[in-house]
Amino acid sequence: MAEMGQTLIELKDTEQAQAIFGQYDCNIRTLEKEFGVSLINRGTELKISGDDHSAALAEKTVHALAEMLEKGEMLTDQAVRYCIQMVREGSERELGALGEDCICITAKGRPLKPRTLGQKRYNDAISKNTVVFGVGPAGTGKTYLAVARAVRAFKDHEVSRIILTRPAVEAGEKLGFLPGDLQTKVDPYLRPLYDALFDMLGAEGFARLQERGSIEVAPLAYMRGRTLDDSFIILDEAQNTSPEQMKMFLTRLGVGSKAVITGDITQIDLPPGRVSGLVQAIKILKKIEDIEICTFTEKDVVRHHLVQEIIKAYEKYHEEGKHYRP
Repeated sequence: MAEMGQTLIELKDTEQAQAIFGQYDCNIRTLEKEFGVSLINRGTELKISGDDHSAALAEKTVHALAEMLEKGEMLTDQAVRYCIQMVREGSERELGALGEDCICITAKGRPLKPRTLGQKRYNDAISKNTVVFGVGPAGTGKTYLAVARAVRAFKDHEVSRIILTRPAVEAGEKLGFLPGDLQTKVDPYLRPLYDALFDMLGAEGFARLQERGSIEVAPLAYMRGRTLDDSFIILDEAQNTSPEQMKMFLTRLGVGSKAVITGDITQIDLPPGRVSGLVQAIKILKKIEDIEICTFTEKDVVRHHLVQEIIKAYEKYHEEGKHYRP
């Protein structure tokens, strides 16, 4: 039977205590549920009761959260849950590195930093390599961070253009069935890229740069026959490219340019029997210098915590040899 005990933590001040406890003590409730302990807070004091092992983990988590606050991090529900994961793995010391890198400042003045170790490795890879593949499930920030890096490179005068593209393939829909001209038809496919740029630059800033030709958002077909010099190029939803499209895109890379290719190989919307250009490229290019492949997992999901559970449930479903039938 596990030994039961109590631990008393004295926090720095009321402001720190309130941030760690969370609104209406929501973080306290999360820690109690995750570790099976009881937490009682009075002022700046926090008493942890439970078996020795669980209480020790909860104590480490509280101290790790305090360190994150010291580095200016916001203790969102996602941040607290990620901290709990890292403590369980014995990796809580690595959390300190997350607050060190500010990728850029958003249009609303918010500093954008990597929120998981997977995001930090991805950010570091983009800094060091000419071509980076970001592969992983939805909600891991693959596209958003790539756009942030592109905006930073543009503002630092490392490139003169930002080019964002994606294949116009989504869940079997065909462009011919959509109303309007070609640009109107492809805009819905490019909306996630527009949204990320609006966050970084503001709607007016984006419109101004797009009018000047400094930013281009276009379907992948528009890239054929071009040489893209001095540009930061992002190919999003790359799992829906054909091998020919992927080769075409990669060979557009010009002097002074950098490319980031993002995708989720579990969400391929190509017709049955068609090979994904992303899957093929990862196999072909994985050993080439100056190309890095970053793989995200459900631990890197920065959306609602249920997204992690959904991803894990689907992975378990497929591991058991079952296949989805619509």
